[in-house]
Amino acid sequence: MFHDRKRGEVAAVDGLTFDAPAGTVFGLLGPNGAGKTTTLRILSTVFRPTSGRVTVMGHDVVREPHLVRKAIGFLSGDTGVYERLTPREMIGYFGALYGIPPALLKDRQDSLIREFEMESYADTTCGKLSTGMKKKVSIARALVHDPKVIILDEPTSGLDILISRVLVDYVKRAKEAGKCVIYSTHVMAEAEKLCDRVAIIADGRKLAEGTVAELKEQTGSPDLEDAFFRLFDARPDAGKAATA
Repeated sequence: MFHDRKRGEVAAVDGLTFDAPAGTVFGLLGPNGAGKTTTLRILSTVFRPTSGRVTVMGHDVVREPHLVRKAIGFLSGDTGVYERLTPREMIGYFGALYGIPPALLKDRQDSLIREFEMESYADTTCGKLSTGMKKKVSIARALVHDPKVIILDEPTSGLDILISRVLVDYVKRAKEAGKCVIYSTHVMAEAEKLCDRVAIIADGRKLAEGTVAELKEQTGSPDLEDAFFRLFDARPDAGKAATA
């Protein structure tokens, strides 16, 4: 819930439920203002839910937030870099905060730099890097502790096609390694390629959930984008502005 001066108390997320098992990519799809970011911030313990129960790896986000934070890697639009540090130093700094032993941390730094193709600028200060390069550093810092659950909030937003491809390839490898990836996006083609299962949300509520094939069959649509619009246009309060 949040307070709006004109509307009073507004539910940013209302009765939303889903289960995302290990070894899958679960997509949260919806327009801007649908409640995707609020949902992910609740999962990552940034926001506290006003009702309901949320667990990550069996840990309650309200009662055991410290255990949830150890289990997740969270990339949001606010995940930034320190301009005076290099990518290698950034990864090392956040790894030290997680208590990773120095020898293991060195291996993690080297591995993530290779994983995201940052070798050519790993020792250049972040203030000199492009937006896409900084995004890769932000992702690496979120993954330094090798989390079992990876939460990505519109991770390819603003990236060129080459850097987006690096990220998408990583998500595929993470799934193959048994990670749970929760992937928020409004790019339907991206979700159709990546996600094993998706929930379509609008105005803080779930409109539908299923595999891409199930949603296309349910709506008689040729692709996920068409299925999304059919579900979105058929919602009970179609035409109203999103309130999340």
